[in-house]
Amino acid sequence: MLRRFLSFVISLPLLLGLALPCDAAELQLSGIRLDPCGEQDPGNQPDLSRPMGASCYVLTGDVENSSRNSVVDTDVYARILDASGEPVLPNRTRVGSIGDVNPGQSKFALRISVPAGTPGPFEIKNARARGFKAPVRTRVDADDDDLLPLERAIQ
Repeated sequence: MLRRFLSFVISLPLLLGLALPCDAAELQLSGIRLDPCGEQDPGNQPDLSRPMGASCYVLTGDVENSSRNSVVDTDVYARILDASGEPVLPNRTRVGSIGDVNPGQSKFALRISVPAGTPGPFEIKNARARGFKAPVRTRVDADDDDLLPLERAIQ
């Protein structure tokens, strides 16, 4: 019994060390806003295209990387609530990827599809960004620009 307990105590730090994200970097977000997409925005969807359509919104703000190195593969997380306090994106806090973030402060923008008829105004809570100090996926293009074409258009 004592031998099992000692082996558990010795292996616990090893197991916890493997489960923690060792290269993740937290970035600060500020000035977060959620605005409807413009009429001419290519991400905008006509209201009658599907029975349960979606409305296009753009989440914008500033991201600050206080380290000396770039942070790569950065994801933005937030809880977006409608006027009644219900989540706009249920069971999901990751709202999108902003790619690489250089040291210092920079702007970001993400398109978000909100179910049509969701009552506004919207409230954004717990907004944060997390990236990595080294790439976590293989990059195939030489220019290192991993934003989607629609995301490039709103920056």
